[in-house]
Amino acid sequence: MPRPRQLRGDYAHFQTMTTRWRDMDVYGHMNNVVFYEYVDTAVNEWLIAHAGLDLPDGDCIGLVVETACVFHASLELRDRLTTGLRVTRIGNSSVQYEVGLFRNEEDEASAEARFVHVYVDGESRRPTPLPECLRTALETIQSPRLRSP
Repeated sequence: MPRPRQLRGDYAHFQTMTTRWRDMDVYGHMNNVVFYEYVDTAVNEWLIAHAGLDLPDGDCIGLVVETACVFHASLELRDRLTTGLRVTRIGNSSVQYEVGLFRNEEDEASAEARFVHVYVDGESRRPTPLPECLRTALETIQSPRLRSP
């Protein structure tokens, strides 16, 4: 039995976007690979606005090492898309984000994605501990019921 779909209230930060003509496939709905573009945008826009991510010249950068997405319902052209973002795990050098994609005013997620960054030194590309300012920012959107021990 599949787990219940996540609700808007399960997420900490929201951003609204609009689907684009180029997002659609021949079946008239948003292509599955495009969901990841919105997930990547949601995470990185939050990092730029709230955690001081310095692109492309930061000393510490996040590399995507894992993604997954569960698709529940289609998104179509001219749908208003809201992404809900939360952090579910903060490690020494890694962060697991979860992003819900919500269609129009619907309360249940049309898709739920997991996105893992490993933070590395900008020059050596070797894992590096999260800077304290990043860790502090991430904690503001960490889901209390999903915190790592």
